[in-house]
Amino acid sequence: MRILRHIPAILLFFIGAVLLNYFLPDRDIVRVVGTEVKRFDIESDKPFWDKADIGTNEGGTRDVRQIYAVRPNGKTIVYRNEDTGFGFPFYFKFDSSDVATRAIDLAQERDQWVAVRHYGWRIKMFSIFPNATSMKRVAGPDVRLIPWFNIVFIGLLLLIWFLLWRKIRAWKAKRIDPTLDKVGDSLGDAAREVSESVGEGSEKARGFWRKFFGSPKEK
Repeated sequence: MRILRHIPAILLFFIGAVLLNYFLPDRDIVRVVGTEVKRFDIESDKPFWDKADIGTNEGGTRDVRQIYAVRPNGKTIVYRNEDTGFGFPFYFKFDSSDVATRAIDLAQERDQWVAVRHYGWRIKMFSIFPNATSMKRVAGPDVRLIPWFNIVFIGLLLLIWFLLWRKIRAWKAKRIDPTLDKVGDSLGDAAREVSESVGEGSEKARGFWRKFFGSPKEK
């Protein structure tokens, strides 16, 4: 039953891990092979989509820039190229037009490998695409990229969580535990009194039935 106490913490950890996996930046080593502008029906609050170009009116249907690429293993990947503006997630991306121009230029270099910085997932069934935020040339498909930002960000989150955990434990030990101990002692005393009263009542009841039926007393 002790595992039940940890279910809320496990759920919070799982939700946090999923959100971090989606919103934290990642980088793919790919070859850019083409770009396209496609029209999508996008509701204003639909998840997995960001904003149209800053200064462009949002609508139910809009053009979305896409970037087509190929991974070193030959598998394809499609990115969307949308501004985030000042909204969440806070990438402050206003240059989707510049990213599109760079993608067009890189697509002409057939043997050039590129590190595409992005966030989000590619889920083909639901037409969900990661949003490319920047691109840069790299030496080859085997180049190693260390995610310093993610390491520092997650490290800070763990540090904040640890400090909060210590604060909560200290507050619990000072405020909650003494109260629970008092309540436990009171309940224990009440239980003993009830048990003694029940024992006395049982003894009286046995005496009454012995008198009524003439049963001998227990030795």
